[in-house]
Parts: sequence; C-alpha cells; structure tokens
Amino acid sequence: MIQSVDRAIRVLSVLQGARRLSLSEIAARLELPPSTVHGIIKTLLAHGMVVQDRGTARYRLGPAVLKLGNVYLDTLELRSHTLSWSSELARRTGHAVRTGVALADEVMIIHHEPRPDGSRQMPEVGIVIPIHAGALGKAMLAYSPELLDAVGDLRSMTGDTITDRDALRAQLAEVRAAALATEQEEAVLGECGLAAPIFDSSGTVAGAIGVVVPMLEWPAPDTAATAVREAARNISRELGAARWPS
Repeated sequence: MIQSVDRAIRVLSVLQGARRLSLSEIAARLELPPSTVHGIIKTLLAHGMVVQDRGTARYRLGPAVLKLGNVYLDTLELRSHTLSWSSELARRTGHAVRTGVALADEVMIIHHEPRPDGSRQMPEVGIVIPIHAGALGKAMLAYSPELLDAVGDLRSMTGDTITDRDALRAQLAEVRAAALATEQEEAVLGECGLAAPIFDSSGTVAGAIGVVVPMLEWPAPDTAATAVREAARNISRELGAARWPS
C-alpha cells in the first residue's frame, strides 16, 4: 500500500462524511500531524478534488470528485440497463425507484427515478446508505454471504435499525425465501421500501433495485412487490443472468 495515496483517500472520505472541516479537524480525525495533512490537501486542491471556502477557510470536496463519479456511472453496465426499467417501475407503483450497488459496508445509489407525481424531489445519485439498514442492501446481503462477513458493527440509524447480527441473518433468510427485501424506517424515519437483487452473467449479485414507500402508505400492496421482482428479473436477464430466484 502506498502511504501517501492511502492518506489522500482518507482525507476525501472524511470530507465526504462531514462536508466542511478545518485543517485541524481533518488532522484530528485522521490522527495525523496538521503539517502532513496540509501537504496532502494542497495537492488535492491543485487537482480540484478539494476546495476551500473563502469565508471560513474550511475544506470540502471539489468538482473533480463529481466528474470522476459521473465517469464511473457512465461505465456501469448495470446503470444503463436500469434506466428504462426504473421508469416503468415508478409508473407501475407510483413510488420513487432506487438502484444501488455494494460499496464495502454501504450501498451507493447509482440511479434514482423520482416519483411520477411531478412533485419536487432531491436527486439521490451518489448517496450512500449502510448496507444493513435498507432494503437494497439486504437484497444484496441475502445472496452474498461474503458481503455480510465484511460488515463491521451494525450501526444504528434509527430506533428500528437492525443492529443484532443474528436478527439480521434471520431476516436475510426471509429475503431469500421471498426474493424480496423490506425495510421499515430502518435508515430514515418516515421511509420504508421494497427491493430485489440483480444478478449478472456470472450469477453474482450486481446490485439491487427497489421502491421507496412513505410510512403512511406502508405496507405496500402485493402489486408493488410483484413489480419490483419483475424489474429485477428483467434487468438480470439483460445482464446475462441464467437464472433468478423464484
């Protein structure tokens, strides 16, 4: 491992979680000397990966990070196959649709289809959710034991987040039985969801697709569950998957 590269990535990760930090705050979180962190930040500033607010002198992620993120999204075969099916799923259910991929112990949203009601909604591409706290993550964990083994502490997001590993394993068994994962205010208060896994040509879980259901409309009807499964199955077929859980 190249130490300087590792430290630069750690700086970006700290800024991702905290948005705006001073030099001393970044150094404290990384447990590194401020002089060391200053040298790293100067390099990141030169490449547009970090910018400094003029008024507060605090640092935040720069536009180059977004550029790299967009390039990553453009190269994702999963995302390209998801676009039309997400639109159809939103139309059938009336709910917003998310597609996500596993990123260590989190799920990163790679496509967000807004609710088709025309209301103003925040774009969600790029946000991350703890993999154990949402339907998308549980849909992937149920078919990827190695992902669960790599997850550390099951941190609590709300009072309903599953933080007991045995309880999570029991729920994942239910996911496999139904080929459908659910969440009820486990990541965000007032937000529930359904999700199903997406497989690629090797039979490996490539991601998951699901709908976001407001708590006031929970539980979702069986038609929504059917629509989510069908979308996941169709995307998997387009990716070359030979089979999909019945």
